[in-house]
Amino acid sequence: MGNLPAEATVKIPRSVLVVIHTPALEVLLIERADAPGFWQSVTGSKDHESESFEATAVREVHEETGLDARAAGHLLTDWGLENVYEIYPQWRHRYAPGVVHNTEHVFGLCIPHAVAVTLNPREHRDQIWLPWIDAVDRCFSPSNAEAISWLPRLFARAAVDQAR
Repeated sequence: MGNLPAEATVKIPRSVLVVIHTPALEVLLIERADAPGFWQSVTGSKDHESESFEATAVREVHEETGLDARAAGHLLTDWGLENVYEIYPQWRHRYAPGVVHNTEHVFGLCIPHAVAVTLNPREHRDQIWLPWIDAVDRCFSPSNAEAISWLPRLFARAAVDQAR
């Protein structure tokens, strides 16, 4: 694997984006520790090829925020959206040589109200809850901003589906 040590593992270029929000459409953003000013939703790659996107979403939400996506009152919804984007050059070393694109599967996680979350300080340095429209503007990632912009429509659809 090129210049990577034998014991190093490379990231799988298939990941999740989880927009954590409240019924009032407040959105949690977390600031990357390795890139101050880069605000985002929960993201993360599959740990292994056979891990489902849903399992990846549940794991990443817990690792990055301490929240349990399956807790009573929480609603994890597969939004049925995928983004394919070019991996930023500063993060390509984490992937196998020649990998330049990632496929990201999008979920929403509705929790009853905004809460302080427990951040992993190696990954994130701060958190903020914002109205969805302000969260769109705060995101550094265009695909993350676009996903948040879909929140009002997708959350309304999920609520109707849940009621059935």
